[in-house]
Amino acid sequence: MDAALFQLSVPWWEIVLRGSLMFWFLFLIFRCLLRRDMGNVGIGDFLFVVIVADASQNAMSGDAKSITDGMVLVAVLVGWNLLLDWLSFRSPRLRRLLEAPPLPLIHHGQLQTRAMRREFITKEEILAKLREAGIEKISQVKYMQLETDGQLSIIPYDKK
Repeated sequence: MDAALFQLSVPWWEIVLRGSLMFWFLFLIFRCLLRRDMGNVGIGDFLFVVIVADASQNAMSGDAKSITDGMVLVAVLVGWNLLLDWLSFRSPRLRRLLEAPPLPLIHHGQLQTRAMRREFITKEEILAKLREAGIEKISQVKYMQLETDGQLSIIPYDKK
């Protein structure tokens, strides 16, 4: 077995710096520009993530060639992710900064068009999600909200 396979080919601090910079760059892109979708991932979304991963790989690793380089880089990315999760768990103020707030899409049977425009959500998409939930009309919905994780909460009016 070749010992160079496990030796760092790039200084560890450079891998940490590159990984940290790319993590924050990608975090800001996904947080600010691509916030979320309505509870599903389309082929275009998946393709975009794969392309971003491939494009950012070289920027993160530089000339890294060893397994250890890759392991250090993955550890840096996992570390940042865990740290952000822990910090947002401990700090409501930071959680508000790091996570998109819930977004009301229907309020008392009325579409919230300003919110829909901001997230590029069409009426047809909302109607499709309502049909999936067994609801025929927007007027039957008391409240529909796009949650921070992209899932939908639908509260229909009581059927009395």
